[in-house]
Amino acid sequence: MLIEDAIAMLQLHEIPGKAAKMRAHYKVERVYWGLTTPVLDDHARQWRQELSLEERLQLACDLWGSNAHEGRICAAKLLTQARIRPDDSAAWQLLQNWLADVDCAAICDHLCLAGHRRLSADLARMDQMEAWPQSPHLWTRKAALSMTLPWAKMRDPNAVNLPIRERALEWAAELAEDPSKIIQQAVAEWIYELSRKSPERAQRFLDTHGHKLRNAARKDASRKLPPPL
Repeated sequence: MLIEDAIAMLQLHEIPGKAAKMRAHYKVERVYWGLTTPVLDDHARQWRQELSLEERLQLACDLWGSNAHEGRICAAKLLTQARIRPDDSAAWQLLQNWLADVDCAAICDHLCLAGHRRLSADLARMDQMEAWPQSPHLWTRKAALSMTLPWAKMRDPNAVNLPIRERALEWAAELAEDPSKIIQQAVAEWIYELSRKSPERAQRFLDTHGHKLRNAARKDASRKLPPPL
């Protein structure tokens, strides 16, 4: 599929005036098409079904390269699925390459949803993420937590998943001292989700590392936990 055809298909669903509102909301200078998330979901689903893997990877590259807000989100959605056959290594590499370009929360969130699926498909990829918490790039640091957030939501992680959760908690402990409000919120969200499934482990994290967090983040992280005596 040619990128021009894909963009034309998407732009048929433009909502008048929405692009200007999106530009004002996200405050990032780029093209906005004024589309809704369901439109992107529908087209990404259709293209995942109809295109070969090679065609889909090329379309995803072209959509990301458009630098349009919805184009980049749709690119990530093209790679958001449990299994990519016969081999998802090219998709994982694309997501890593794109991460350096991320500059807003919405695009980061969609990229991390795709990244979680690729990480779940091969947990050894955690090794490739090891340096992310130290990255000078804000959104790469956030991605270290966002891509691993589903492990915070596991009630009883098994012998395979427990080490992933503990490794992510090591990154959370490191990032708890990060001065960025975005990172503080990401740590708080991770511990909050953990507290819903494993309150004892969340409390242990806060007892050890809670002093590193700002007051607001610490409060958010502990809002499901019993108040201290």
